[in-house]
Amino acid sequence: MIAERESEVLAQRLIAETIDKYDFVREQLTLHADRGSAMTSKSVAQLLADLGVIKSHSRPHTSDDNPYSEAQLKTLKYHPRFPDRFSSLADARSFCRSFFQWYNDEHHHSGLALLTPADVHSGRAGQVLQRRAQTLDAAYLNHPERFNRPPQPKKPPEKAWINPPQDQAAEAASLISPPPLSQRA
Repeated sequence: MIAERESEVLAQRLIAETIDKYDFVREQLTLHADRGSAMTSKSVAQLLADLGVIKSHSRPHTSDDNPYSEAQLKTLKYHPRFPDRFSSLADARSFCRSFFQWYNDEHHHSGLALLTPADVHSGRAGQVLQRRAQTLDAAYLNHPERFNRPPQPKKPPEKAWINPPQDQAAEAASLISPPPLSQRA
């Protein structure tokens, strides 16, 4: 949503419309937000509780606590058509409408194994990866000298967390750092 100001009423409308647009199962969705007054308001907290949405907030005084949003903003700002200034609110909305359609439906994300968010969200990722595997198999059969071994398409991550639940925190930490030498085989 692009608006002239931030408010809890606008935040409620955005959240309610988004939940209504998609078929979410209660307690399936986590909304990660900054600690601005709109997102920490009682009315937004109550709406999230009523909708069965789990809330997560950035750490206090931290402006870059959501790596997904930060990456999306960087892609937005470095897009070749991003202007120095928008001449009006309507122009900003028009630009972002086309940008987010491109970002979700056409832009292949390195963090998603070069899939689009729409491929992953709609369940098409498996079909896309299967077609890639067939193309790579054909390339290998036709020109094995170009490869050290049969190529495989990258796979998207199974899980991604900003703030992992407590039972997932230890698992996430073990993926980042190796066990101590005394525990290695």
